[in-house]
Amino acid sequence: QVQLVESGGGLVQAGGSLRLSCAASRSIFSFNRMGWYRQAPGKQRELVTTVTRDGSTNYADSVKGRFTISRDNAKKMVYLQMNSLKPEDTAVYYCHAVSRLLEREYEHWGQGTQVTVSS
Repeated sequence: QVQLVESGGGLVQAGGSLRLSCAASRSIFSFNRMGWYRQAPGKQRELVTTVTRDGSTNYADSVKGRFTISRDNAKKMVYLQMNSLKPEDTAVYYCHAVSRLLEREYEHWGQGTQVTVSS
C-alpha cells in the first residue's frame, strides 16, 4: 500500500517562504507523476503543480514564478518550495501520486498539511 506523508506546513507572514516535503513509501520513479494539490476552506481541491517521471513540470497560473517542485529520488521525497506567499495561498496542501498498472491509473493521497499565510 502506498503511503505519502507531508510535512512542513505552518503559519507564515505574507511575503514569506515555506518548504513542504512529501515522503513516499516506495521509489518515486514507480509513479507516473507526483505533485501537490491544495484545498482552501469552502473551495474545491485544486492542482498546484506536478512533475512527471521524466521530470516535466507544470504549475497553476496562480503560483508560477513563486512555487517550485523538486524531488530527491534517493530519499523518495518530493518538495514544494513556496516563496512570496500570499494570504490566498492559505489551504491544506496534499501530496498526490499517480501509479499505473495494467492500463489502469491509481491515485494516492497524503493526509495533508496546513499552510496559513497571514496578511
